[in-house]
Amino acid sequence: MSPDQRRKAMQSNRGRTRPERRLASALWRQGLRYYTAAGYKRLTGRSIAGQPDLIFARRRTLIFMDGCFWHGCTTCHDFESSCSESWCRKIARTVERDAQNTEALGRNGWQVLRVWEHELDRDSFSSTVERLASELESGRGSTRA
Repeated sequence: MSPDQRRKAMQSNRGRTRPERRLASALWRQGLRYYTAAGYKRLTGRSIAGQPDLIFARRRTLIFMDGCFWHGCTTCHDFESSCSESWCRKIARTVERDAQNTEALGRNGWQVLRVWEHELDRDSFSSTVERLASELESGRGSTRA
């Protein structure tokens, strides 16, 4: 992806992405009710650090759906050889911020589940939904689903 394509991709991401909507819909169909960050803020008047994609308030669980490029997935990208130094610094800051938010949310009693974008592709979508539903129903959370 060229720098211009990356910039345009960031600018066009004004709301929930298709994979986010698809996962949210699949969990909703299984009876797992959630809030979006905006809905939670409207209801409680409070924001949650990191703007989680799905908030399961009664279960004290948050789901973040992380884009592979923007959040530094080493399975999908070799950042050292494919990115400019400025992009590598930007992505490293994002990874560091994600870790800090996850730690802070854990200290505040939230269980944090993070899902990579590649876990929402056609081949692994069903197993990812099942795994998340199982973790939500059992009440256990981890830093990376």
